[in-house]
Amino acid sequence: MSAIEATPPAATPVPSTAVLQALPQPIIVCGEDRQITFVNYAAEAFFGASLSVLTRQRLDDLIAFGSPIIGLVETVATRRAPMTEYRVRIGSSRFGDERIADVFASPLSDSDGRVALLIQERTMADKIDRQMVSRGAARSVTGLASMLAHEIKNPLSGIRGAAQLLEQTVSSDEIPLARLIREETDRIVGLIDRVEVFGDERPMEREPINIHVVLDRVKLLARNGVARGIAFSEEYDPSLPPVFGNRDQLIQIFLNLVKNAAESVERTQKPEIRFSTAFRPGIRISVSGVSERISLPLEIVIEDNGPGVPPDILPFLFDPFVTTKTNGSGLGLALVAKIVSDHGGVIDCDSRPGRTRFRVLLPVASAAFQIINEEEAAR
Repeated sequence: MSAIEATPPAATPVPSTAVLQALPQPIIVCGEDRQITFVNYAAEAFFGASLSVLTRQRLDDLIAFGSPIIGLVETVATRRAPMTEYRVRIGSSRFGDERIADVFASPLSDSDGRVALLIQERTMADKIDRQMVSRGAARSVTGLASMLAHEIKNPLSGIRGAAQLLEQTVSSDEIPLARLIREETDRIVGLIDRVEVFGDERPMEREPINIHVVLDRVKLLARNGVARGIAFSEEYDPSLPPVFGNRDQLIQIFLNLVKNAAESVERTQKPEIRFSTAFRPGIRISVSGVSERISLPLEIVIEDNGPGVPPDILPFLFDPFVTTKTNGSGLGLALVAKIVSDHGGVIDCDSRPGRTRFRVLLPVASAAFQIINEEEAAR
């Protein structure tokens, strides 16, 4: 008796529209005269408008005047060949700030002149790369500080002691000058101590932590200190899983961010600082000491309604010695970026007049804890 071979069922074809809708990158299809004929869900989210609104516009109406994207579409439609523009600045009336993206353009057919655009935003990748550069700069600063710390601190100690003696012996008119010498000596020593923190590469004690407990502690400290009199609001995801981190260092991260926010809203008429948390899957990154990539789905945002960060400083905000404050050292945010990186996370800043958002992405405790335990057991 011969075996009967079962015929596999025919695969059901997937409509091309469904494929485009499933892509996480924005897709725009333009017809003749660059009239928009189709956008996917990602494009609707990117431009903040629905399909029906966007398809009533031409690409020229959607993209800022003078954009290289217009020329790219014209060239692709003429040559009937795909082309790519890297690191294009995309401006639109649909969102306030410019965004940097790679734009891939391809003809849909050889006859009707339709062109499909795929937009790959580079914001997060660029910010992660920038933070790696900042970490390298911080290490360079650390090496210099470690080399000079001993040589500088010893004579400073002698100068401070001499200034204290002077305060007891000089006339009352000269006491402020002696006190100034002592205070400036203390300030220099404090600056060296802060720089030396960047060189601390000791293993960090970490455990699963409820990030909302950390934020509540930060809010309590801020309300009774640096942010007294400022209104606070919060929007928490109550189902957020625990973060894998060090409680004291996490408090230091967010207290520093709140302190910066409080200083930025000093002259704002109705100052407000907003806390929010959310679960945002999709970003994966390599963590120090861990061979596998882990996800960074925990999003914590500290937002204020101050005047914003100057655009020329924004790309370098987490570099050492970069500051917008008259008497600032420029080490606070660099230290924050280091601690976030030590936790296997990423921090970025989005700022415009009236709104500044510091966003911290951190790993879930279960994933990071499991990977590290497996590696330690294998040693």
